[in-house]
Amino acid sequence: MLREVKLTEDIINCNDITSPLRSKKSRAFNARAFLASAGLARTIVAYRRNQKVYSQGDLATTVMYLQKGGVKLSVVNELGREAVVGLLGPGDFFGEGCLAGVPFRMGAATAITATAVLVIEKKEMIRVLHEEHKLSDPFIAYLVSRNIRVEEDLVDQLFNSIEKRLARALLLLARYSKQGEPQKMLPKISQETLAEMVGTTRSRVNMFMNKFRKLGFIHYNGRIEIHNSLLSVVLHE
Repeated sequence: MLREVKLTEDIINCNDITSPLRSKKSRAFNARAFLASAGLARTIVAYRRNQKVYSQGDLATTVMYLQKGGVKLSVVNELGREAVVGLLGPGDFFGEGCLAGVPFRMGAATAITATAVLVIEKKEMIRVLHEEHKLSDPFIAYLVSRNIRVEEDLVDQLFNSIEKRLARALLLLARYSKQGEPQKMLPKISQETLAEMVGTTRSRVNMFMNKFRKLGFIHYNGRIEIHNSLLSVVLHE
């Protein structure tokens, strides 16, 4: 009788030890919640317009996820000339070069409007990518799509007119290449920044912006509103 009682107590104690492990294992990883909140080795940082997220040459120790707002990626050459190499919106990652062993930031990241960024430590990002396919799968898909975008940007610069490049830049800023409804009202952006993106002068950008407005492709009064008809500029051969 004493042996049976002891055996029963051992089973209860064993269940008490393993049940937390089972509940922890059964708890599903939520990628959306992970990217929406601060936690272990990740913090949410707010930036005001024109504030640097990081500078060219800074140590690369974190990956960023853009929760809200917009970020400009740029590179400055030895002569001090700046080139805008990308404009990011909510749902975009940046700073991921550290995952490939890049020790320093190859360019700068600057908020173009009030912005919230989730900053994830490199080790934590590597751990989650290894362990959680619900994050690693969309992250890889994002990197592939951005690589395609880089190739398209190169073709655009080599073969398309300034007018067509500007129209494409505006459509990309409005998220016309993303799933879901485009963001037709753009964050406040200067013509200087558009000129740096397109690879031309501010005066040329101003000329084509006025043309687009007269044709009804866009409307702007401080902020730019994109109309679907602007697609005709890009699609027209």
